[in-house]
Amino acid sequence: MKNIKWGKTEFGFVVRALRYRNYRLFFGGQAVSLIGTWMQGIAVSWLVFRMTNSVLMLGAIGFASQVPAFLATPFAGVMVDKWDRHKVLIITQVLAMAQAAILAILFFTNTITLWHVVALSIFLGLISAFEMPTRHAFVVELVDRKEDLGNAIALNSSIFNGARFVGPFFAGLLIALSGEGICFILNALSYVAVIAALCAMRVQVKREMPRDTHVLQGLKDGFKYAADFAPIRYILTIVGVGSFLGMPYAILLPVFTRDVFHDDPRIFGFLMAASGIGALAGAIYLASRKTVRGLTKKIVSASFLFGIGLMLFAFSRSLWLSLVLILLAGFGMIVQMASCNTILQTIVDDNKRGRIMSFYTMAFIGMVPFGSLLIGALAQRIGGQPTMLISGLSCIAGGVFFASKLPEIRKAIRPIYERKGIIPIENAEVESTVGIVPRKN
Repeated sequence: MKNIKWGKTEFGFVVRALRYRNYRLFFGGQAVSLIGTWMQGIAVSWLVFRMTNSVLMLGAIGFASQVPAFLATPFAGVMVDKWDRHKVLIITQVLAMAQAAILAILFFTNTITLWHVVALSIFLGLISAFEMPTRHAFVVELVDRKEDLGNAIALNSSIFNGARFVGPFFAGLLIALSGEGICFILNALSYVAVIAALCAMRVQVKREMPRDTHVLQGLKDGFKYAADFAPIRYILTIVGVGSFLGMPYAILLPVFTRDVFHDDPRIFGFLMAASGIGALAGAIYLASRKTVRGLTKKIVSASFLFGIGLMLFAFSRSLWLSLVLILLAGFGMIVQMASCNTILQTIVDDNKRGRIMSFYTMAFIGMVPFGSLLIGALAQRIGGQPTMLISGLSCIAGGVFFASKLPEIRKAIRPIYERKGIIPIENAEVESTVGIVPRKN
């Protein structure tokens, strides 16, 4: 690590946030743990589909695992601003490891039932309601220079989406060879890496809000701040639309695997992996960017790419074409979501960061279970192909809506970026931050 010239070479520039010791530990631990998480996610989906042969139940499991993020995350966000984020992350990782271990024990003792899966999915969802906003807010504390924040967020997305490639690929192979249980065991073991990394960090306790602040008052203040500030309001809106009707496309992949690709679990893994490769490419693309300038335009174009990829995938009957299209959709999805995250992190007040990131989590993850139920019900009634078309059209509609709000968003962001010095004020390009065209006198 000492021999890497951070920011001096092309590679060093792309991974420049790794110059910070705490971030390197965080990055390495998450890289291992997230692979296990994706393996378990694929295994749970395949197990439920094998037990029930029902698309609707796939949607129900998605609902059970993610609805706590919608209901509990706003309250968790207040706690994130009050508690020690480092300790919260350690506790949530230990609990998630226990959940995976219980799944493995139930599977190998042949006592697992659908209701076990539902109950444990709800438990994991509650853990995630606290873990996700804490993790998003904690990343900011791991880099010293604010100009490296966008790179840190993009690298964080890269490990998440790199795991989306590696995890499903190996999960598909392992399920075909020995069943779903091995994925549960490997996920439980993977948490050792992230827990060890968190314990090795040297961090200062940082609370942005007094501990005696009433939870409801803190929540009210956070909601008012988000609702009154146009960039946050519209960013959360487009994230919510994409998560509600776009991201649940994953629950349709077992249907396409069954109806188009002869019910082969390896192909299901390949499709998920292709989506992960696209998302990883999107994250690396964002990490290689030198500035946050132009990100609002990227949100619009990425929304279109996400939607078009899903629509064309619905018509594809070729495995190779389907892999390419789902890769493009994954690229568009992560560029949209990570760009939204980066802009939020750079404009939000520090004392409300936990709450705003909880709202982002609610929109990003919390809307998915409702979308999963809707998409599952639609697929059951009208079939997978028209349902996938609806998902794609919804993403495009979200992009059109966001594009119509760009002038208002840019006007509100401009003075914040000037004040924070993200781009030097004396540089005329300051007014073109996130796509703003400099005003002429």
